[in-house]
Amino acid sequence: MGASPHIDTLARDGLPPPEQWPVLRFDRPEFQYPEMLNAATVLLDDALAEGHGARTALLHGDRRLSYAELAALTDAIGGWLADDFAVRPGDRVLLRGANTPELFAAWLAVVKIGAIVVPTMPLLRRRELATVLRRARPVVALCEPGLEGELEDALADTSAEMPCRMAPLVTPDRTPTPLAAAPTRADDICLIAFTSGTTGEPKACLHFHRDVLAMCDGFARHILAPTPDAIFTGTPPIAFTFGLGALLAFPLRFRGAAALPVGAGPDALALTIARHRATHVFTSPTGYRAMLAQTPAPDLSSLTASVSAGEHLNAATWHAWHAATGLRMIEGIGSTEMMHIFLSTTAAAARPGSVGKPVPGYEAALLDPDGRLLEGEATGRLAVRGPTGCRYMADARQANYVVDGWNVTGDLFMRDAGSDYSYVARSDDMIVSSGYNISGPEIESVLLEHPQVHECAVLGMPDAERGQIVRAVIVPAAGVAGDDALAEALKAHVKARLSPYKYPRRIDFRTSLPRTANGKLQRHLLADGAADG
Repeated sequence: MGASPHIDTLARDGLPPPEQWPVLRFDRPEFQYPEMLNAATVLLDDALAEGHGARTALLHGDRRLSYAELAALTDAIGGWLADDFAVRPGDRVLLRGANTPELFAAWLAVVKIGAIVVPTMPLLRRRELATVLRRARPVVALCEPGLEGELEDALADTSAEMPCRMAPLVTPDRTPTPLAAAPTRADDICLIAFTSGTTGEPKACLHFHRDVLAMCDGFARHILAPTPDAIFTGTPPIAFTFGLGALLAFPLRFRGAAALPVGAGPDALALTIARHRATHVFTSPTGYRAMLAQTPAPDLSSLTASVSAGEHLNAATWHAWHAATGLRMIEGIGSTEMMHIFLSTTAAAARPGSVGKPVPGYEAALLDPDGRLLEGEATGRLAVRGPTGCRYMADARQANYVVDGWNVTGDLFMRDAGSDYSYVARSDDMIVSSGYNISGPEIESVLLEHPQVHECAVLGMPDAERGQIVRAVIVPAAGVAGDDALAEALKAHVKARLSPYKYPRRIDFRTSLPRTANGKLQRHLLADGAADG
């Protein structure tokens, strides 16, 4: 294999030792990638070489970008980063913005010049961004105009530790010239994707150029089988690898188009489907329920496939969507560690409650509490392996996620006599609300910063619309009344410091929290939702 062009090796130096890597399988022809590979070249430049330059690549409101125009914008941003900011192969570039053509072009540009993308959600707040900055140590942060405030504060918090320049995420004012792609290796890192864990400390997942293609050549190729006429749309930001695949990588890999909603929420998504005649939609069950509740009913007649992920899809939503559209919802499970969906139904075999079988290229297993493989019909911890896998950056939790070569996801699943898998529950205390993974301990740490909170516990509470909501049980400080006014103040306190979707929608007050004799919190005694006890 040729030498890596990476000059800055911080990310590669953070890879776990080889003995802690999962088993990687490339035993299908579609996963046989060349040793030298640049994902941006395959996704974009190769499309031009194949004669697709005039084909539509992106739709965003009134805007339409062809493959040639997207390539020109990508080259302009890549040249700008290399020339004006001296970004070198292996350097990290943080991106902050909503799903727009500029964000997509910036993602491709960073990868094309051999640097490493550090995507962040627009909702992230100062302390969350500061954590990302300290872990990834980007040299440049490109930020959508209007979203600078929290990032500026985070950069101020970390300025003494490392230099990082901020620039607007806009089309550079420069003459576009063709940009040669960096000669990267298939196993060069091109993406640091952050995920939240139950400890509240984000985990940085390191992904290679080949991983970007593998998520396309697994789930998209085999489950969706898109043609160049496909138009993908959805709500997940590309800071989530679910959104990265659905809206950027899948459309470009199969020479289709992506229609990006202008604005957030189900109204914008439904309008985009109708306006651009989208064929493939990706959102959470919460998003599908919201579209079904719209009056008048949106025009969804162009859809040929709908994919649900991010939270458990209940039977009522599945049947309601089927009745309204005639489509059998495809439910899949993926993770940031695995890049995208690795276990999925197909449209033909989809049924409520089933997450189907492993995506071609992957294999799944169930583990008992001692880590032993379970055979036949069983319920246990889901384990998976395939062409992608978990590689945490400088993180001891690698040993928890990868066990004997298997990626152990933290989910409990049941396998039936037909080898179909069904979701049972999370095996840890992660809260999954409207498709977002929310760490209870992270919210607890923020609540405990409030002077009127003595103790607290945060847990998930079942909710018909969101799957779960965040519930906080609070012991107020001495002399402080646990009332509605305090509840509202604490909600505002969390919203101001963390992404708004993380705030506790229910707050209960107690005089004490249940603990064992050695002081360990007994969370199960709080799970009944009682306000006191």
